[in-house]
Amino acid sequence: MSLPARYTVRPTTLSDAELIAERSGRYTSALLGFPKHSPEDVANYLRDPGTDLATDAWIVFDPNGDFAGSATAVPITGGTHLGLDVLSAEPAVLDWLLDRSERRAREIGRDEVILKLGVIRQDERLAAVAAARGFAIGTSTHRMRITFDGPVPPPAVPKGIVVRRGTPDEASRRAAHGVLMEAFADQPGTLPRPFEDWAASRESRSTFDWSQVTVVETDGRAVGMTECNHNFVSTDNCGYVGRLGVVPAARGRGLAKFLLRDAFATDAAAGRTGTILHVDAGNPTPAVALYTGAGMHPDLTSDIWTKTVSR
Repeated sequence: MSLPARYTVRPTTLSDAELIAERSGRYTSALLGFPKHSPEDVANYLRDPGTDLATDAWIVFDPNGDFAGSATAVPITGGTHLGLDVLSAEPAVLDWLLDRSERRAREIGRDEVILKLGVIRQDERLAAVAAARGFAIGTSTHRMRITFDGPVPPPAVPKGIVVRRGTPDEASRRAAHGVLMEAFADQPGTLPRPFEDWAASRESRSTFDWSQVTVVETDGRAVGMTECNHNFVSTDNCGYVGRLGVVPAARGRGLAKFLLRDAFATDAAAGRTGTILHVDAGNPTPAVALYTGAGMHPDLTSDIWTKTVSR
């Protein structure tokens, strides 16, 4: 299919991050009352070594040369899935960007590729275009948030647990990655990338450093971890828990609750007004109950629309 007459498209470059962030903020603020992404988050995503801007990202301009839309279609989970992020106020441009994403899926060369498209629940325009193209809702994710009323005391460390602040070397980083691999083994679509790719992606982010990883150990073995960053500091003055995981054998000991409340205390001590994280509503662990029980509430829900593309 073709773009509307006299519209143009080119591969996205890192220099487009500021423009995309500004237009994304404008668009999502109209739907939510606040921007979904911070400028740093957009730049980090485009800078990530897993994103090949030459093949996986496009930016569209209208006949006047103004921004009309953008999209990324990034292979994940070894290329079995394609993670989509699509932005435009124009249905015809949305349709073209989704069509281009499907063509990208076929270029990967697998017999089947599952497209995963996050759509803010209030975004009826994108949902309608996705449905017309054969996408269907597979699950939903909640952005959870807590706002602090005052100082947050650090939680008591569970008995028999050693807390390691930061992962300054490869051995400690591999231990943290190992926790994620084991903790999310029953959720294949959420597994982290292989260690080298995972570590490189963290190194590329302006909002992250290795001091923001906390690992808990028992009997000298890493059994839980949090990976935090500053993705929402500039827009919300909130800390962000990018990952929280506890290996199955160590669950039921209050480690997830400890790690969550530890993140709250760390953010409050740094002068943040709250903490944000994302959770899959279909998570097989009691994660949603953990977060709501700790005082968090959803302030944004995105439906994850999926479509299988065959070669």
